[in-house]
Amino acid sequence: MADIVIDRVAKSFGDFQALKEVSLSVGDGEFVALLGPSGCGKTTLLRIIAGLETQSSGRVVIGGRDVSGLAPRERGLAMVFQNYAVFPHMTVFENIAFGLRMQKVGQVEVKRQVDRAAALLHIDQYLDRYPAKLSGGQRQRVAVARALAVQPAVLLMDEPLSNLDALLRLEMRTELKAVLREAGTTTIYVTHDQTEAMGLADRIAVMYGGRIDQIGTPLEVYATPATRFVGGFIGNPPMNFIKVKASGGQIRVGSASLPAPVRDAEIDLGLRGEDAALSADGSGIPFDVRVVEPMGSHLLLTGAIEGQLARIVTPPTARVQAGERVGLTVDPSRLTWIDAATGRAIART
Repeated sequence: MADIVIDRVAKSFGDFQALKEVSLSVGDGEFVALLGPSGCGKTTLLRIIAGLETQSSGRVVIGGRDVSGLAPRERGLAMVFQNYAVFPHMTVFENIAFGLRMQKVGQVEVKRQVDRAAALLHIDQYLDRYPAKLSGGQRQRVAVARALAVQPAVLLMDEPLSNLDALLRLEMRTELKAVLREAGTTTIYVTHDQTEAMGLADRIAVMYGGRIDQIGTPLEVYATPATRFVGGFIGNPPMNFIKVKASGGQIRVGSASLPAPVRDAEIDLGLRGEDAALSADGSGIPFDVRVVEPMGSHLLLTGAIEGQLARIVTPPTARVQAGERVGLTVDPSRLTWIDAATGRAIART
């Protein structure tokens, strides 16, 4: 078993509290992404799991064993960093074999494990080459293969695709998901890129300000954000938030009347751009279009609802002009309601 339990882990650097009693459980063979902006604590948490940083309090348990006081090499894990960190003076074979050599593994087993890892990452034809003759994507594959070759109980990955261009990132994301599913390795993956997290992870832990704001499947955190931050951070375009006032359990915006989760209070209405549709007769929520951007698969409309910035996604065939006022219809079950004071979602009724 290689399940991971992060139990109330906190970390302070002087007066700065980087992590505020973070707790998280990762199942055996599960892929969990730590997603958040720079400075949210995701890399610090990963380094604590790896043993490269020491927590101020709390504990880390891997496979039922408390590893909080153990050195990195004693924790049964491997790590892949943002930089490729391949040895330029070694062939691809020797780079992949490096961890196995350090473990004093026999030559026959070294070859077997290297061949297996290289085949998984589709670099078996490059085993005799040196890194200087490889592309960036191929070097990153070498780094991942080296980590998998030692058959770690846990694989930790810190922004491993961020140095690649957009097309290579897409290719590597696809390869990585297939490889890790086949390997069955428990994986924690740090990224600031929501597309990577959504595409790769079984579950996403969205971090902000040293805490986990929400953890759930990609569709859960997308469709039902627990906080205003999560709704605004995940999604392209991000979720729209419109300040409205509930009266008698209803919200009125233009000619639209929507059921509210509270009777009388100011709240934020959260609306995904793709969850609004243009009404045929202009009725519904009034939307003042300011900019129309053709994006190929859709039109991105930037404008205002009740004088507040909003972005709406429409089919590419929609006939909409900048400066026009259109009406929007929405499915009330797709709306998110946010408590204006706390920034946390109000339970849907």
